[in-house]
Amino acid sequence: MCLLSLAAATVAARRTPLRLLGRGLAAAMSTAGPLKSVDYEVFGRVQGVCFRMYTEGEAKKIGVVGWVKNTSKGTVTGQVQGPEDKVNSMKSWLSKVGSPSSRIDRTNFSNEKTISKLEYSNFSIRY
Repeated sequence: MCLLSLAAATVAARRTPLRLLGRGLAAAMSTAGPLKSVDYEVFGRVQGVCFRMYTEGEAKKIGVVGWVKNTSKGTVTGQVQGPEDKVNSMKSWLSKVGSPSSRIDRTNFSNEKTISKLEYSNFSIRY
């Protein structure tokens, strides 16, 4: 199941406008108003269900930066940064949607703050 989704993500990545590839996501967001940063932890059936891969794909689709990783206690944790409206969209996705086979019991958000610049240039899966 994950391999099919990976192929779909690869096709979608090919559609990225060249202007964004050359400037990078961080440069594309630099004029989009106040930037927010928030840490998150997702509880439920979120490991072994391609949750990290779908999170990365959704973050890139929405246009936020940051990271995601599995924890040793069976949760998924990470950080999202970007314009406030886009961060809010990602928070909603992390709370209500997730990957198709996941079950989200709850999502905790912490350290939400306004930042002057992005700390990441893309969204990545950490190991």
